[in-house]
Amino acid sequence: MEADLLENPTFTLGPEVKERMLASYLGCALGDALGATTEFLTLSEIAKKHGVHKEITGGGWLHLRAGRVTDDTEMNLALGRALIQARGYDGHVVANEFVLWMRAKPVDMGSTVRQGIRAYIETEKLEQEEAEWMGGNGALMRNLPSILATIGDEEKMKEWSLAQARITHHHPDADDGLIMMAQMIHLALLKGGRAQLKTLAFAWAEKSKRWDYRRYKLSIDGYICNTVKVVLHFFFTTGDFEDCMIGIVNAGGDTDTNAAIAGMLAGAFYGLESLPKRWLKAVERKTTQEIETQVNQIWEIFHEPKII
Repeated sequence: MEADLLENPTFTLGPEVKERMLASYLGCALGDALGATTEFLTLSEIAKKHGVHKEITGGGWLHLRAGRVTDDTEMNLALGRALIQARGYDGHVVANEFVLWMRAKPVDMGSTVRQGIRAYIETEKLEQEEAEWMGGNGALMRNLPSILATIGDEEKMKEWSLAQARITHHHPDADDGLIMMAQMIHLALLKGGRAQLKTLAFAWAEKSKRWDYRRYKLSIDGYICNTVKVVLHFFFTTGDFEDCMIGIVNAGGDTDTNAAIAGMLAGAFYGLESLPKRWLKAVERKTTQEIETQVNQIWEIFHEPKII
């Protein structure tokens, strides 16, 4: 799917874009920490247990302490460390960071991610063979640093996004969902309006009904097409960051990943001031500190000064 993100191809990446980068990254962590409490519950189970879940309280099936993030945020941080270390994309540096993350015994890890990292350890191959069961959301959930580092260069954004994805995931739907959401977040970072974002979403829906968020139905799985529809449904049917996150984490299913991805988009779109301060205070400080550090480093390495 091709889409022209920039009407004017020459402008300066200013400090407001850097702020949106930070809001997007922090938004990912907030969604992750909020959604971990309700992950794998159904809508009715959430309502019975929590009423309306709207605070970062921890718990959930992983029995997390309040403010703890999961693999969604942690794998973004691993990818970010790799891009910063290599000052660009180096597949082995990325894969090795994923290995280090896995060996640190994270609190959660998807089965496709686990198998992909183990395959890399055994073979050092940076691309998995295509498989039907690789159509999940595990590569999309961790892709934000690739987007942040390539703002203004859509071809490089696609290249880096797919390269990091193929370490663990290789499926046409996983590829398309990854690129679609990368384009959406990219456009939001560049201050694209709601109408522009809808136009991009509708263009993907015309390619395949699988991506039409207007066909959203409650789903408890992590299949990439369902994830994209959940994210876009709540993004386009709410009016601010907080309402978007609350809607998603109360819908059930893969709530931490759905909310982490939605947090990337909504954070980029609504900006830093939209992030609830009580949620920011609730997330572990070591996580928000590393996010802030990575955004500064990504900005310095890849964007300052830069005209696109």
